[in-house]
Amino acid sequence: MPDPTVPPTPPVPLDALLARADLGLRRIAGPADPAVVLHWAHTSEMADPYPYLLGGELLLSAGVHIPDGAGAGYFDAYVSRIVAAGGAALGFGVAPVHDTVPGALVEACEMHGLPLLEVPPRTTFSAVARALWQLMAQARTAELRRVTEAQQSLATAAARPNPVPSVLQQLARRLGGRAVLYGPEGTRIAAAGPDPGEAVRTALAKLAEVVRPSGEEPSPSSASDTVAGLRLVAHALGNGEGFVLGTAAPQRDAGDHTIASVAAVLLSLLTGDRHSGSGAGRSSALVRLLLGAAPAEVAPLLGEDRWRVVHGRPDGRVAPDPVAASALGAALGSSLVDVAGEVVRVLVPDGRTVERVQGWTLGVSAAASPRDWPAADTQAARALARARATRAPLLRHGDRPAALTDLVPPAEAAAHARALLAPIEQSPALVDTLRTWLSLHGSWDRTAVALDVHRNTVRQRVARCAALLDADLDDPDVRMELWFALRTP
Repeated sequence: MPDPTVPPTPPVPLDALLARADLGLRRIAGPADPAVVLHWAHTSEMADPYPYLLGGELLLSAGVHIPDGAGAGYFDAYVSRIVAAGGAALGFGVAPVHDTVPGALVEACEMHGLPLLEVPPRTTFSAVARALWQLMAQARTAELRRVTEAQQSLATAAARPNPVPSVLQQLARRLGGRAVLYGPEGTRIAAAGPDPGEAVRTALAKLAEVVRPSGEEPSPSSASDTVAGLRLVAHALGNGEGFVLGTAAPQRDAGDHTIASVAAVLLSLLTGDRHSGSGAGRSSALVRLLLGAAPAEVAPLLGEDRWRVVHGRPDGRVAPDPVAASALGAALGSSLVDVAGEVVRVLVPDGRTVERVQGWTLGVSAAASPRDWPAADTQAARALARARATRAPLLRHGDRPAALTDLVPPAEAAAHARALLAPIEQSPALVDTLRTWLSLHGSWDRTAVALDVHRNTVRQRVARCAALLDADLDDPDVRMELWFALRTP
């Protein structure tokens, strides 16, 4: 069955549907294979249902299509078409057209290996479909819970004193198989989980070579194979240094893929620090900052002179967790990540280009030296607010050509700004609201979105600013002068 036909919901074992006592379904032909799963239910009375099937269905029929005197040839053709279309099972209703399941249909299903279910008169096809959807919803909830718990356990493992083995152990336990980390030279650095045997070990090592960057041609980010009944997958870690994560597990579904992807992100950060030695430098920088050193003194330990501050906020109303923050840091190429409420802040080296990240809204500061990091943090925050207000995935606080404001001496400009804004300077909320409102051309709704307040709150604050400043904010000259003052450092 082709993958594109499978919906993003876990399939339900046929045995789980048969176990529903309220339905009273009975298997009367076909294999009693626990591996048979259902992806959906479909009702059809067509003599040839093939054009209407996608694969994985429980096909339900009351036999309306069966002509009088139909023989074994009719039922053989009917069942063979269902099997050719990828149908998983056939449910036959014994009312109101037929009192019993035709014997020739039972024989055809047995011959073609298609499970045949008898649907009793008291059970409607709608009830069967509803029961299948309920089982799918339960399976989906259980899968989401499993993935969430696995993500939390992997993040906890990454924070332990010996993080790489801890992450591999958690991954192996969650997948029920083997997890291996290979180094840039192909050597096995660490492994966890039961030993799958020489054949699987060799195949997994060869698979790791497929995704390891060679420097000549682009390599795939992942590759898979099946050996000795185990699903083998190799993930190239995102730090670009040649580390590869390999897994060997009995099964491979969407949840397992998500869990392995989270582990790959965490290991990318861990191996990047470990291999480059920057992890020790960053630890030293943190300790020195806590002991009172100035940022300019500890910045050289981070390995770069100039950095950009990136503020990111996930799309929707979901607050970022440590795993999501780590994933954003990995996408931006930095492990210097901080979660501050609903915003993730990332410190990115100036030489690394910041591009948009799917599922995130980003604001990027100008490149700044350590002494200017607080100002860069403010720039990133304002850029993020404007990006959210304008629904742009990424906005930068970019350099601009010289303007008229650059002709005013900075000291005089600052003195003028302080005098003009003195009536509202004691209220940061008023200053921030006025700045945002002016930057968005007086839009109440976009300002409300950018500040996360109600539009009536914006109106009240702007009106208060107009009163305290004794200014007509509808006058473009007034707006221009206030904007000049608000942008003056």
